[in-house]
Parts: sequence; C-alpha cells; structure tokens
Amino acid sequence: MTDRTTGEQASTGAKGPDELRRQIEQTRSELGDTVEELAGKMDVKGRARARAADLRDKAGALTVQLRSSAAQAGHTVHDKATQAGHKVQDRAVQAGHKVQDRAVEAGHKAQDRTLRAGEATQDGAARTGRELEHRAQHSVPAPVRPVVLAAIRHPRPVLIVGAAVIAVAVVSWRYPKK
Repeated sequence: MTDRTTGEQASTGAKGPDELRRQIEQTRSELGDTVEELAGKMDVKGRARARAADLRDKAGALTVQLRSSAAQAGHTVHDKATQAGHKVQDRAVQAGHKVQDRAVEAGHKAQDRTLRAGEATQDGAARTGRELEHRAQHSVPAPVRPVVLAAIRHPRPVLIVGAAVIAVAVVSWRYPKK
C-alpha cells in the first residue's frame, strides 16, 4: 500500500501496539479526508453555491473595473471638452481682435475723411471770405466800407446788431407813436 501524504511505500507490519495504533489513527485520518473529498464532490448544491459565490465575486470585480473605466473615460472626455472650449475661446478672442482692428481702421478712415471734408469746407469758407473782402474793397462805397469789412471779418456781432435793429424796426412799425 502507498502512503498518500509522503508517496512512500507503507510498511505492512507494525512493530508494536503503539505503532499499530498510530497506523490505525493515520489510516482513519486519511479515510476521513477521502470521504470528505467524495462527499464534497457529491454535494452538487454546495458546489453550485460555491461556484455562484465565485461568479458573484468575479461580477463584482468586473463591475468595479467597468466603473473605473467609465470614470476614466469621463475624465478623458471632460479634459478634451475643456481643451476644445479653450480653443474656441482663443479663436473668439482672435476674431474679436480682428473685428476691433477693422473697426479702429474704419474709424481712422472716417476721421480722415471728416478731416479732409472739414479742411475743404474751411478752405472754401476762407476763399469766400477773401472774395467778399475783395468785392467789399472794390464795390462798396468808401463811407460804409469799414463797417462791411468788419461784418465780413466778425459776422456774429453784426448779426446780433442787425437782428436788434430789425426787431426795433418791427416794433416801431407795429406799434406806431400816437
């Protein structure tokens, strides 16, 4: 007979009652283990429960792994969305700068046109003033000439005095003395 634990050939003869008892005890123990193994193999319900518990543990581990993967994917998507948002923001800022530059350029062009138009108007007014002075010098009678030239050079006071004279004339005409 072969010893299961050591794989050595068991001695068949006992050398005394103590050794015989020891061999009997060892054989009982081995027989108990064998019966227990056979009972475990025959216990289909218990094996199914053990297999179900094993599968449950694997499913739990897989669930944890899937949740971790989903969380990592979520972080990746968040990071990419943030990067895309920054790119859009940068492009919007660049477009804003371009629009601002074009607006400033258009403002400068309008200002230049207005300045040229103002200068042209001023030149025209100066020419007209010189023409009026020339005509006043040559065609206005000498006694009135200084007043006309003063009116040409400083029109505002002349207009005010003229308006006052007209107002006095209208009032005098409208309300004559009795």
